[in-house]
Amino acid sequence: MVAIPILAAVGASTGWATGIVLAQAPARRLGAFEFTRIQLVACAAIVSLLCSVLGLWPSVTWDHWPAFVASTVVGIFLGNLAMIECLRLGGPRRTELLLSFKGPLVALMAFVWLGERVSVMDMVGALVVLASVMVTIQFGGDDRSESDRLRGSLWRVVLLGLVATACQGLGFLLMKPAMLAGTDPLAASSVRLLGAAFLISCVALWPARVFRSDAEMTPALLGRVVLPGVIGYVVSSSLLLYAFAHFHAGLAAVFGSLSPVLVLPILWLKDGRPPKPAAVLGAIGAIVGAGIVVLF
Repeated sequence: MVAIPILAAVGASTGWATGIVLAQAPARRLGAFEFTRIQLVACAAIVSLLCSVLGLWPSVTWDHWPAFVASTVVGIFLGNLAMIECLRLGGPRRTELLLSFKGPLVALMAFVWLGERVSVMDMVGALVVLASVMVTIQFGGDDRSESDRLRGSLWRVVLLGLVATACQGLGFLLMKPAMLAGTDPLAASSVRLLGAAFLISCVALWPARVFRSDAEMTPALLGRVVLPGVIGYVVSSSLLLYAFAHFHAGLAAVFGSLSPVLVLPILWLKDGRPPKPAAVLGAIGAIVGAGIVVLF
């Protein structure tokens, strides 16, 4: 049933929208590398425990181990480091604007690599969703907000965002054959997280200043780092992997990119400023686009 993968992708967007707002302050305090390292190690432990309790490990198709390795290094390690640094410098709205290009990038990669094709109406619906997302972010933000303030070069923010988008999209796409072979989405997330946690822990042994943080770690700060990680790495990633396995990869990526629309009401609650009319228009357009894909 088409609606279930779409709902899974939208659920992933909701999780990322919440997580990216929660992550901004602790990420700026700790720095991209230390923030990502703590998140990966903690979330790998949590999701691995869940897989052990639920008995999901036998579902992993180890014949696809090269895809697991590539997806871990590219999608999680490189992609999330770039995304967190983009978030630190550019804020949630600009980061989500750049991440919204994941849909067309994944659709192109799926066409070239997997030979996936979509119907004309599906393409129309996806373009309506993507256009609505971009209108929402471009014209629906508030530069007076602390969350929206630009820190550093705009070109650096754009480059980091596009690198994160390409890496994350490719990381999810690489997992599709393993998912089609029967790997449970939560087990797939666990394998990827364990690999990324091991990799970043090895890199952290290098005594370079860039891998260190001057911020004092407290239980409260640790919780603020781990919570968005659980929402993003465990819940949202598993939902999007399910959507990728049971739906066209490019369309799943489009619906998994709705977080820019969803992040605005969350920022409204956080900063106390209502979204602009353009944001409301963008949200309506995204719903219309989703309806076109589901109904036609």
